Amino acid sequence: MTSLLLLFLSASPLLHSHLFTHAASTSPPATRPRIIFMTGLSSDDNYDDDYVDEETHSPPTEVLESVKTTLLRQNPQFCHYNPCLENQEPCDQISARTGCLCPGVSRADVPPHAPRIQQLLPISEGDDRGKVEVQWCAPSSVVSRYRVVIEGSETLEFQDVSRRGLVESLEVGTKVCVEAVNSAGHSSPSDFSCMRYAPPESSDHKLFALVIGGGVALLLLLIMAGVIVWKYQMRKKAKRDSADGLGNPSYSREGTL
Repeated sequence: MTSLLLLFLSASPLLHSHLFTHAASTSPPATRPRIIFMTGLSSDDNYDDDYVDEETHSPPTEVLESVKTTLLRQNPQFCHYNPCLENQEPCDQISARTGCLCPGVSRADVPPHAPRIQQLLPISEGDDRGKVEVQWCAPSSVVSRYRVVIEGSETLEFQDVSRRGLVESLEVGTKVCVEAVNSAGHSSPSDFSCMRYAPPESSDHKLFALVIGGGVALLLLLIMAGVIVWKYQMRKKAKRDSADGLGNPSYSREGTL
């Protein structure tokens, strides 16, 4: 009896198909494994970047970090370096320590650019009274020392970290130039590296000029007042003389006619 039943089941394709469908519907769904795409083996850190989740179809959050880094690199920070201040830390050392950017500097095997002279300031107090302080700003070049060239006089040298130097008293109109020097040569004079000495007027000179001007103005006022009084007296005398001459003609001091 059992053998007949097995034979019937195997011979019936319709029943076999129904049983297979029922078994497939009652079995748990298969879980799809995650797929990892490997595009290169140059770095172990690239595995997470190459993985794509099939359910969300979106890259992982590490991509956002890389975008943030790229945006930060597009906004560089310049170094806090003032070429007009002396005894500063060199800009290349500041850049190596903080990662900031320095202005472009010419090579050491070419002559430096000309420095920019700021002012010629006379010294009026202290032990250096009567001398003149020359102030300048460094160029964007490699500099080993500076030279202050005075027209018709001596040339003074200063260190590469210096931005000012004292010279002897100068006459008005004297031309002063600042040159930068390195192993390849020195800078050429230019309109912004040279200046003629024109000392500003001191407060004592201004006060003296005010006193002189006030005295001259007072003297002019006194002269004008004297002229006005003199004219007034002359007119008054002329009126008195004319009044005496127009009296009674029949009267005279000797008696009546």
